[in-house]
Amino acid sequence: MSKQPAIIVPDGCVRVLLHACCAPCSSAIVEWLLAHDITPVIYYYNPNIYPREEYEIRKNESKRHAESLGILWIDDDRFRNNRLSLSEIRTGASRPCGYEEMHTSWRQAVCGLENEPERGKRCEACFYHRLLATARKAQELGIPYFATTLASSRWKNLEQINAAGDKAAAEINGVHFWAQNWRKEGLQERRNELLKEYRFYNQLYCGCEFSQRSQQTTNN
Repeated sequence: MSKQPAIIVPDGCVRVLLHACCAPCSSAIVEWLLAHDITPVIYYYNPNIYPREEYEIRKNESKRHAESLGILWIDDDRFRNNRLSLSEIRTGASRPCGYEEMHTSWRQAVCGLENEPERGKRCEACFYHRLLATARKAQELGIPYFATTLASSRWKNLEQINAAGDKAAAEINGVHFWAQNWRKEGLQERRNELLKEYRFYNQLYCGCEFSQRSQQTTNN
């Protein structure tokens, strides 16, 4: 009897919108997808990352990685301007956009959960907030499947991620969440190799201000 592969591609999946939390976590996944004739479109939406300087560093590293491979990379805070209606454009109306708006929206999503421990309910709300945005973008682009590199991080709970992805997919018509443990088939080891090859910036905490405090407390 042949051994079932650790990574199972959904039927008919030749293109996937890949929510990328950072370049190190996405590098081995992207390499695997390309090697298996699946075209990834990188979607960067991480309003949880704090402070802004940290957000910009991680975003630029993700963009650098995608551009080196010639992969389409979507920065959501840049594309939010496209959501203005024609009447708003004609009248010169504007809406707040960019990091500040996104981070405020994220803070609202996790409001009341600030004191939750890592891998607690705050993380569940955070995952859902980001993956719902990913599901909507997948629908907008006509890409049936979406996945996330969050499922490759040692800081994350895989069950929470899959539950958030399934919940997001259930709310958006025409898209499906590719639930996958991206730490399998040697991808964790390959991630560490690519981190050195690309000389990626390697963050030391999950991303939000609460995880940063938790990491600082652990180190002290």
